[in-house]
Amino acid sequence: QVQLVESGGGLVQAGDSLRLSCAASGRTDRTYSMAWFRQAPGKEREFVALITRSGTALYYANSMKGQFTISRDNAKNTVYLQMSSLKPEDTAVYYCAATMSPGPDMRPGVYSYWGQGTQVTVSS
Repeated sequence: QVQLVESGGGLVQAGDSLRLSCAASGRTDRTYSMAWFRQAPGKEREFVALITRSGTALYYANSMKGQFTISRDNAKNTVYLQMSSLKPEDTAVYYCAATMSPGPDMRPGVYSYWGQGTQVTVSS
């Protein structure tokens, strides 16, 4: 089992930056990729970014390239999502997820472990 706890969400203004953290515990040695997803009210959960265990491979949703940066600190079992130039349409609950399946995969169904989510609200 893997437990994930997100933090760092909040209310910010358009143009601001925010860094989300996801602390993992449990059998983190068996996880392959960790990812961030987000879900806005009335919308489906969408992929944001993922990072492989080694941290050498990063993937982003096309619309978020250049705006978001994912990173990880394996010594701290923590994954980060640095968000910049935030826009009101970035408002959503952001979820951290982990999968033990090999290969980068952006499908939510592949991820077995999820955090409780952290709310990010961007005001105009």
